[in-house]
Amino acid sequence: MPRSQRNDNFIDKTFTIVADILLRIIPTTQREREAFTYYRDGEYAEALQNYYEAMRLEIDPYDRSYIPYNIGLIHTSNGEHAKALEYYFQALERNPSLPQAFNNMAVICHYVRLSIL
Repeated sequence: MPRSQRNDNFIDKTFTIVADILLRIIPTTQREREAFTYYRDGEYAEALQNYYEAMRLEIDPYDRSYIPYNIGLIHTSNGEHAKALEYYFQALERNPSLPQAFNNMAVICHYVRLSIL
């Protein structure tokens, strides 16, 4: 299904526009751009493959912290909470000032706790 048909509500359209603008202005590698595009479009297998390759190629430590964070997002979306937590921890090891990783970890812990009850 084309992206234009899947993103038919205002929030999805806004996210897509903002994400496209950010991809143009933030210095990223071609692999990172491809990975994000696959992630945005819901093609998680391709996104993971590209993120793993970006992690192998990226040398900047700050930029490297966002790669495992994004991998964690994919695992969270797939319901693989243990894997997601591993990648969020890796992101925090590289960048302890990544509040979105802490937030996502808290959301997972809250969700898991509620599902046990």
